[in-house]
Amino acid sequence: MKRIIAFALIASAVLIGSPGYGEEASKPNIIYIMADELAYFEPGFMGGKDLQTPNMDRLAASGIIMKNILSGGPNCAPARGALLTGKHSGHGSVRDNTTYNSLRADEKTIGDVLKPLGYAVGGFGKWGIGVRGSPGVPEKHGFDEFFGYYDQVHAHTYYPPYLIRNSEEMPLPGNHGGTKGQTYSQYLIHDAAMKFLRGHAGKEPFFAYLPYTPPHGPFAIPESDPAWAIYKGKPWSQDAKRYAAMVTMLDRQIGDVLDLLKERGIEKNTVVFLSGDNGGEDRFADRQHPRGLFSGNKDPNSPLEFRGGKGNPYEGSFRVSFAVAWPGQIAPGQTSDWLGYFPDVLPTIAAAVGAPVPPGVDGISFLPTLFGDKAVGQPQAQHDYLYWEKGKWTVTRQGDWCAVRTGKNKWELYNMAKDPAQTNDVAAANPDILATLQKVAKQAHEPQRPGEIADHTLADRDRSYGKSGDETAGKKRRGKPADKTES
Repeated sequence: MKRIIAFALIASAVLIGSPGYGEEASKPNIIYIMADELAYFEPGFMGGKDLQTPNMDRLAASGIIMKNILSGGPNCAPARGALLTGKHSGHGSVRDNTTYNSLRADEKTIGDVLKPLGYAVGGFGKWGIGVRGSPGVPEKHGFDEFFGYYDQVHAHTYYPPYLIRNSEEMPLPGNHGGTKGQTYSQYLIHDAAMKFLRGHAGKEPFFAYLPYTPPHGPFAIPESDPAWAIYKGKPWSQDAKRYAAMVTMLDRQIGDVLDLLKERGIEKNTVVFLSGDNGGEDRFADRQHPRGLFSGNKDPNSPLEFRGGKGNPYEGSFRVSFAVAWPGQIAPGQTSDWLGYFPDVLPTIAAAVGAPVPPGVDGISFLPTLFGDKAVGQPQAQHDYLYWEKGKWTVTRQGDWCAVRTGKNKWELYNMAKDPAQTNDVAAANPDILATLQKVAKQAHEPQRPGEIADHTLADRDRSYGKSGDETAGKKRRGKPADKTES
């Protein structure tokens, strides 16, 4: 805790004199943009060749690319829970996309950390860690406003009959679920985010959390969107072309955000984070592209690749592209190999604004990596371990060593420095190292205590539209055990 406080004091000193709102200069605006399932190597700044991402590349070039920041989970909900609470999945209340998972009322988020400091706090996109009627809804966790989807299954359509604003339904004309309709949800979500940014720019510090749903499937984008014209002639499947267009549409919207900051003169008092949410999949794979058409987990410029992908216990499940820009504060054109993960975001933000870190947080601040050790006055701290769990499997990382316990209770061990593709299980040759990581894994786990939901009616209604495009299927499913995992 002393180290975090020291970082905060130094960070505040660094920010004195930054343009913005005078006395509020030590309280930077914060924007976190999360692209749902954008894979590690897909953006141009990570080496991608086929998807046009000029604004993501611009953001990354203006700051630092952090190549070893890993997701907090192998799929949507636990990744978001780890990011917002600073807890790894052995301690958090949301550990999978299991039906009706929710934050507890007593768990603090980044919104709770920033709200007492006078921040306006808004979220736009997919929440995923507390359905309507639960104690985990955003308005109970420091957010003044959240507009989009509360449940990840509701987000399985870009044409829902309604979106949610602070637990209330906002009708979308001409929509019935599925992949076609009159009102494309992402346009409205982005418009609401831009309205929030314009409304608070230069008036008070703000935190804008933008967990945008694209390019998560089902892949759908209006053919009138300018991004569709870029790819419609490609010799790819229709879904591959839609996916590519969704990525470039998202990139255009990121450009809108960056341009607004410059237009309002707050670019140098705003830190912008950009990441995926969890590891990508080998999408649109064929014989010529066994790791997917867009090579999400295979470096197109080298032999480097990561095993697996979303939802499993291997490295490809946790690898996300990650960049941070803060003009005038973070030197441009940097890359970092520091090893961290989503739980580190909350303590880093807290350190940057001088806020206390809530108890029980597992992450550590990477402010020295952003500013440099000399500016902060202390070297970057290192993790003793990183930890993930999902159901019956666990992953424990300590330095170069990674221990994986599969669902069959079989332990595997990999040296990530020598074998980043995890092709050679060296557990038998390193029993002492494996025993150490097994002990760490045991200590990192505590029984899960999700928030309790008294009534599932609203959650079932939301989920029904993402399931099949109508309410009937949702009604039929009510009363079944809440143990099904959704993507």
